[in-house]
Amino acid sequence: MKIVILDAHSSNPGDLAWSRLAELGELEIYERSTRAEVLERVRDAEIVLTNKCRIDHEVLDAAEKLKYVGMLSTGFDVLDLPSIKERGIAATNIPAYSTRAVAQMTFAHILEHFSRVCEYNASVQAGDWANAKDFTYYLKTTRDLADKTISIIGFGDIGRAVARIALAFGMKVRATKSSRTLESDLEGKVEVLNYPEIFKSDIVSLHCPLNETSRNLINEDSLKEFKDGAILINTARGALIDDNAVAEALKSGKLAGCGLDVMTSEPIAEDSVLLGLENCFITPHIAWASFESRRRLIELAHENIQAFLTGKRLNRLD
Repeated sequence: MKIVILDAHSSNPGDLAWSRLAELGELEIYERSTRAEVLERVRDAEIVLTNKCRIDHEVLDAAEKLKYVGMLSTGFDVLDLPSIKERGIAATNIPAYSTRAVAQMTFAHILEHFSRVCEYNASVQAGDWANAKDFTYYLKTTRDLADKTISIIGFGDIGRAVARIALAFGMKVRATKSSRTLESDLEGKVEVLNYPEIFKSDIVSLHCPLNETSRNLINEDSLKEFKDGAILINTARGALIDDNAVAEALKSGKLAGCGLDVMTSEPIAEDSVLLGLENCFITPHIAWASFESRRRLIELAHENIQAFLTGKRLNRLD
């Protein structure tokens, strides 16, 4: 059984092992693959693992022996599922492996805006504290999270993890309606609101999937519904926001700040309108990628393949 990993580096830059996958077959690992390389590397593969390399009808035509496609992620928009299903190829993803890491990064961005750690550290390193007249000094006002409102748009596993952290800080939690029943620890503690009321909070944090309904959810019109001086956080998908509208809101002060871990174009475009804004903090799609999350991802990828090889269905998309 030949197993090919097309873009291994994003999941494992070298601090983890692929050895368990090697136990399941002949393993070929490629750090990255161009489109042309994908077409060549899948030719003899029976199992292909991918994160961002697209698997469409052209790739499937080249991969005549292919029996299984596994995502090294939760999202699977790079898969042409209709073509995969048509050919009887199994497909899987890896759900909920990075829930805690993404929730943690969400609050790293929130705390940066409320506690100004980076700004004060830069000031201290520049000698400002050593030359201060008093035991303390002020650059920008820090603020408590307690009693602030946070609106969580997308109330799945990650949204709920964010809610639990917010409640621990003494915040008031609002969320969009979920099809799932609330767990007992959240029941009665989360106010469910619809649009546009959900936008009227101190912090709006995005955790919803990207689809045609949610694309550019945060735009010029929806930003008018925000409280003046609100904070916007996006650790979900870049295209949930209209970059130009958000940039203008940051410049005007409508938004006091923004924390982004995802962008519409990744890597970020050099001329992005969101670069260079002092109240916009950007991390490089790293929220999901804690060491522990990536270790879980590899373990679950192994479990998915092992289930397939033994005739079981686990995390199947087909």
